[in-house]
Parts: sequence; C-alpha cells; structure tokens
Amino acid sequence: MTLVNNYIFKALDAYPYELEEAIEALNYALSYDEKNTMALCLMGRIYAETLHDYEKAKTVYSEALTENVNAFHIYPHYINLLLWNEDYEEAERFIDFALTVKGSDKAVLYYKKAIFYEQQTRYKEALLQLKLAKRYTYNGSFMSDISAAKSRIKDKMPQKKTAKKKTKKAD
Repeated sequence: MTLVNNYIFKALDAYPYELEEAIEALNYALSYDEKNTMALCLMGRIYAETLHDYEKAKTVYSEALTENVNAFHIYPHYINLLLWNEDYEEAERFIDFALTVKGSDKAVLYYKKAIFYEQQTRYKEALLQLKLAKRYTYNGSFMSDISAAKSRIKDKMPQKKTAKKKTKKAD
C-alpha cells in the first residue's frame, strides 16, 4: 500500500459528506502523484457534482483520461458531466468510443446512452439502449435502475390517441 493510496482512501471515505477532508486528502495524494487517475477522477467529481464548475471538471477528467484512457471508473462520471453541461455531441462520441474499449462496463454505458437519447427526447432510441443495458447487466440493483428509467421514459412518450367511435343517432 502506497502513501498515495492511503490518501485516496481517506478522500473516498470523506466524500461527499466531509468535503474539506476529502479535498485535503486529494491534494496530498496529487502532490505525491499528480497523474493518479483515481485522485483526478474524485477531484473532477467534486468540481462537477459539488461546485458545478463543469469546465474545470472537464479539464480534470480530460487530464486523467489522457494519462490512462482505460481508467473505466472515470467513464460514467465524465459522461454525466457532458450531459449536465449539454455537450451532447461530445457525450455521444465518448459513449460510442467507450463501448469499443475492451473491459468497459457496457451496461452502464448503454444506460448512459439511454439518458443521452432521453435528453434529446428520442424516447424509442432510449428504450432500445435500455434493452442493450439490460443484456449486459449482471447486477440485480442495477437492473432495478434500468426498470425505473424504462418506466420514466415511457411516461414521457406521447400517448397514442385512440379513435373515438361516433355513434349515429337514429332520426
């Protein structure tokens, strides 16, 4: 166990409830290894999820992915950031790329792609992505997330109008 990992564990343990402790531990970790993808990912999450500084978060995530493009733990958080910041073209390109990376969590990536399509109001495509996510899911609790998303998306879909039968009145 390295000193860097100890600080990362402290930061992970403190986040999101003790932000001051988390940031202090991250700063120590990054002072020992400024390219540590786990530390950079958590720093990006703090910028995105807590401070809502999406541009700074994007810079931090990009730095981490430049260091290791196979840092799979970053993918869902980076995609969330791109969707929150309405960087839709970049989000779509990144998801499509991530799906080609051997070892990436395909279920999570298809789920994120479904959210992408949902935000575009492309509900049928979103439901198709949820089917793909379900195919790659091997986790019961994630399966319930997929079911909840499916229900939410179906509720947003325009309802088909039923033809009203007009009855003729006899004269």
